[in-house]
Amino acid sequence: MDVLSSVLRTVKLEGAMFYNAEFTSPWRLRSPESCLIAPYISSQPRHVIIYHLLTHGHAYANLEDGPKIPLEAGDIVVFPHGDAHFMGNGRDTEPRDFAAMIHEVLSQGLKLARMGGGGEVTRFICGYLACDVNLSKSFLGGLPPVFKVSISNDESGQWLASSIRYSVGQAVNAHTGSEIVLAKLSEALFVETLRRYVEVLPPGQTGWLAGARDPEIGSALALLHRQPSSPWTIADLARKVGVSRSVLAERFRHFLGIPPMTYLTHWRLQLGAQLLSSTSRSVAQIADEVGYESEPAFNRAFKREFGSPPARFRLKSKAAAAD
Repeated sequence: MDVLSSVLRTVKLEGAMFYNAEFTSPWRLRSPESCLIAPYISSQPRHVIIYHLLTHGHAYANLEDGPKIPLEAGDIVVFPHGDAHFMGNGRDTEPRDFAAMIHEVLSQGLKLARMGGGGEVTRFICGYLACDVNLSKSFLGGLPPVFKVSISNDESGQWLASSIRYSVGQAVNAHTGSEIVLAKLSEALFVETLRRYVEVLPPGQTGWLAGARDPEIGSALALLHRQPSSPWTIADLARKVGVSRSVLAERFRHFLGIPPMTYLTHWRLQLGAQLLSSTSRSVAQIADEVGYESEPAFNRAFKREFGSPPARFRLKSKAAAAD
């Protein structure tokens, strides 16, 4: 999974935890879609992944039109595309809609929130990860709208859960540096969750994460992501991976639906978009950095991918960030 580490370093996840709950059954809440949360989290246009870590008791989670997913202590449920969803325990009650109180929820920090009817206790921590909208498409595109993973079935997961519980307690008591520690733990939790999710994918699964798990395709993806500006050809890539060109092309299409060089083009342009939005480098410098021999070639490819040339894209990105 070296390629996953490489992509996540490039995507630059920004993690944090924002809700510390102790609810008693019956209770039910509705979490809004993450695009409503994003403006409170970052001044830049960012995609926001939402997750909930159950630390005690039982609960369920479901999409607005989906089945209830049972949760128990040690489970983490992730909404990678930021869909609105419900959580609860006990009989169905009128949900508390967090859309109407986002500012209140986010401004209270990790002070313990209590709610419910006095029955069985459920404790959970909510968090988010903000990431670049374009760069995150590579690995998020292969994920369902919701999935759960248990992190309590081995020592590393138990350590991570214990560290999070401890750090949340430190944050509640306003200990210096606790927010930074929690941000890093939030990121580590997501990486660990993805790793475990990939491990249990069925053998016939396709998509980016399944491809990253495959020895040959994972190696090819890792090479393309480590050296995106290199003058790759299908022959070079196949030789590095140790398979024939036809095998590499066939297996790459099987997992990702496109040829390797098409994937590389998309990734280079996504890197270019990120650099245009986040740096003051010239278009020519960015074109060279992501592997284009000339600025005009980069301009043409970028316009095909994003619908506007690089300079105009940069202006739009800065205007959106200023709003």
